[in-house]
Amino acid sequence: MVKEMFKEKIFRSQQLKFMIFNLIAFTIIFTIFGIVIFSQVQGTLFKKTDEELFMVKEKHIGEFSDMTNGDRPLDDTDRTPPMKDQRAIKNPRIIVLNWSKEGEMIEEDLFGSLFYESYLQDFTLNKNNLDTVTNTTIDDHHYRYLLFEDTNEDDDVAYVQLIINTDAEETIINNFQKLIIIFSIVFIVLSISASYILSKKMMHPIIQSWKKQAEFVENASHELRTPLTIIQNKLELLLTSPQEKIANKFENIALSLSETRRLSKLTSDLLTLARADSAETQLLKQTIHVDTFVKNVCAPYVEIAESQDKHLWLQLNCDMKMEADEVRLHQLLVILLDNALKYTGENDGIGVKTYEEDNRIVFEVSDTGIGIKEENIKYIFDRFYREDKARSRETGGVGLGLSIAHWIVKQHDGTIKASQNKNKGTTFKVKLPR
Repeated sequence: MVKEMFKEKIFRSQQLKFMIFNLIAFTIIFTIFGIVIFSQVQGTLFKKTDEELFMVKEKHIGEFSDMTNGDRPLDDTDRTPPMKDQRAIKNPRIIVLNWSKEGEMIEEDLFGSLFYESYLQDFTLNKNNLDTVTNTTIDDHHYRYLLFEDTNEDDDVAYVQLIINTDAEETIINNFQKLIIIFSIVFIVLSISASYILSKKMMHPIIQSWKKQAEFVENASHELRTPLTIIQNKLELLLTSPQEKIANKFENIALSLSETRRLSKLTSDLLTLARADSAETQLLKQTIHVDTFVKNVCAPYVEIAESQDKHLWLQLNCDMKMEADEVRLHQLLVILLDNALKYTGENDGIGVKTYEEDNRIVFEVSDTGIGIKEENIKYIFDRFYREDKARSRETGGVGLGLSIAHWIVKQHDGTIKASQNKNKGTTFKVKLPR
């Protein structure tokens, strides 16, 4: 109980970490996205106003240049500074302010006393932002202005300031900013939910792997402990009578050797699966003639079957070559043949077929033995799974052979399936690419 609570605490802690990481990632992405969109909207809105200001500036400078660079000399009427009159501006949004060197507004009466007293009376000249578009606020109204030096030396105007109202643009930006904030709050709530769901999905394979690893270690420990206990007991029994002859202790020695072989096979299988999990084992593929290869592998098993009053028959119909790891493919067939011999009785038959199907090479190993229950077929490739544990113990099985077979087939990009025969027994069907 304490162990389960400890595992649950670890899982919850890890899931919380995943959730926080996902939430931070979502927040950073959306923040960057919001800043970029807001900057683009703001820049697009003010781009038009800035273009208008620079256009009027160029027109102002251009008109003065035309007057000074004409064919005739300037008279007193020509020396009137251009664009002093607000009516001369074709853009009604732009206000032109003329300033002296001392920073005093010139010809303020052109704006009307009410407009001047309401908006421009307290407005002062700031010479720090020459030729730069600058934001300013006048009596709670938003403006952008462009200040530049006047090039006409025949009047008192030293600086010209072009001012354009941006209340509409500011309203749009403020509304858009509010929308960004509202959607940010909604997005944070959705991010928390999404982060929680994603963290649960991320933890699922980890929990499954944890459980499989714990089960694997527990089963491996149990399988290793059993033969070790038997060997230890038999050796201790031999030590109690050191003067006895080997012939008198033959059974104890034979059982110890049998368990030693079983232990050796078990450790070899465990090592194979451990290397498979770590992707350490790689296939060494070479060209193999299918029927010849299968015939050579099955040759000793024909004799073994006959010695057990069983019949092993071959039906080889795949006269072609394939690319495969010969050692691993040999191991695969041995596992299937060993299983067939273990779970068949006297007068039972074992068949091996090869043929081509769906442009793939097929190996079939079938038997007329005790078979596998339909509901248990989906578990037979799990590690340490044994349908009949008592019978498996008698035959020396530990439930790793089919797991190794499944891994070998998967490494060859193939498939392996088990099915019940119509009469009795089981058929294993392996499909491998050429």
